[in-house]
Amino acid sequence: MYSSSFGVTLIALTMITTVVILAVTSNVVLSLGMVGALSIVRFRTAIKEPLDIAFLFWSIAVGIVLAAGMIPLAVIGSVVIGVILLVFVNKKSYVNPYIVVISCESHDSEIKAKDFLDKQVQRCVVKSKTAQKGAIELNMEIRMKEENTDFINILSEMDGVNSAVLVSYNGEYMG
Repeated sequence: MYSSSFGVTLIALTMITTVVILAVTSNVVLSLGMVGALSIVRFRTAIKEPLDIAFLFWSIAVGIVLAAGMIPLAVIGSVVIGVILLVFVNKKSYVNPYIVVISCESHDSEIKAKDFLDKQVQRCVVKSKTAQKGAIELNMEIRMKEENTDFINILSEMDGVNSAVLVSYNGEYMG
């Protein structure tokens, strides 16, 4: 599963590391001090959101650069990092996915349900399939064309379909 927050964190950490390296390369004493300062940084609580880690390291890096007296580097670096983060964090390049759970009686009703869904939604991918005697359950990830969910009602009333459930899914591991 793709986590957009993790992707943005990778971009942010690359830029933050660049600011730190620019400060370190100018002074050998500063580089040794920075190694010592960064070695004592320890987080006592688990950080669950990847972007939070980027903000923590950003503040540490800017603090070190400011303490080294490189105010223009800290200001310009922070402005550039802030603008890039604003652009990438607020960018939504995809339609939110949904999970459809369909319970069918036979292979024929499964095919009809999949064909019907393919026509109603933008994208449809089977994530799992469970088959038992007289029952087939499909879990499918879909991307809807529009916000209208009436197709689930029609799907649940099709011959051979016992039930159809539509669940919102944001694509992330956590809330």
